[in-house]
Amino acid sequence: MPLKTFLPVALPSLLLAVPAQAQPLEEARLSVDEGLVDFAPEPLRLDLPDYPWPTPFIEVPPPSLPKNVKAMIEAAVATDDSATVAAVVKMAIETQPYDKDEIKAMHRAYLDDKAARLAAKTEAETRRIRESGVLELWKGQIELGAFHSTGNTTNFGFTGALKLDRKGIDWEHLILATADYQKDSGTVTREKYGASYQPRYTINDGVFTYGRLQYEKDEIQGYRDRFSFSGGLGYRLIKRRNMTLSVEAGPAVRRTNYIDDPSETTWSALTSLDFDWKLNGTLALSQDASSYVGSDNSTFTSLTGIEAGMAKGLKAKLSYSIEHETAPPAGSLKTDTISRFSLVYGF
Repeated sequence: MPLKTFLPVALPSLLLAVPAQAQPLEEARLSVDEGLVDFAPEPLRLDLPDYPWPTPFIEVPPPSLPKNVKAMIEAAVATDDSATVAAVVKMAIETQPYDKDEIKAMHRAYLDDKAARLAAKTEAETRRIRESGVLELWKGQIELGAFHSTGNTTNFGFTGALKLDRKGIDWEHLILATADYQKDSGTVTREKYGASYQPRYTINDGVFTYGRLQYEKDEIQGYRDRFSFSGGLGYRLIKRRNMTLSVEAGPAVRRTNYIDDPSETTWSALTSLDFDWKLNGTLALSQDASSYVGSDNSTFTSLTGIEAGMAKGLKAKLSYSIEHETAPPAGSLKTDTISRFSLVYGF
């Protein structure tokens, strides 16, 4: 193609390649075979929109926790189970590490709310206890059943017990009454009664003081009446939701009215143990033991029981008790044992 023919086609393309900021050409002189040719193209114009001022700003929220993960945490919070919430929060942090601050904030809000609700409930319960009357707050249980005894007598009979317990802020009151009775061919072969009252005052979370007033009657064992009074210190070795263990120790004075021997008053040292263990929702184990250690005669008792729930407020109980006297009245054996089966109703 001749150069003169190419120029009109190629020159517009060349001008289009010039940047917008370049000054327009006023004159172009080209040398060709025929000589100099004057060429004056049209100026290049670009129509651009006005540059905005100030720079526009579009508000964009920060990245947030995905809705499905947030819904999962909220569902766990709705259960109000701390262990479930903690497990879900841990999994959410592992899968969404960039949102851990928001996840932890949700967990903290749940814990704070639960602590506030617990504090309010505790305050309301404390106020209710402080404002309650003397005859209020009592809980108890009635026990009725049969027993089998060995030792001074070997027979079957009937047994009954009443237990009342009142727990306040610092004070606790425990009343216990028991009765074992058996009559064979018109002859009473066993007649044993007992009653006790024990107040406790909590000094701190583990230490408490106690008093104990106790009455016993067991003519088969050789005494008509025996009164015991003791006071001292106690300590809660275990205090859990499903298990408690406390021990007590202190001096005691005992007044015994024997059937054949003269009455006597003796001093002794009392130690006792009280253990309760709820194995599950329906099964419970208990162990009570005490000892009166004196210079002339010492008494050791042990009561082991296991309870199984049958219905609301009703339980079946098996128990085995041992009572040992180191120096009983003449004609009496040192050790008595009783196996009981009874029904217990709580109220």
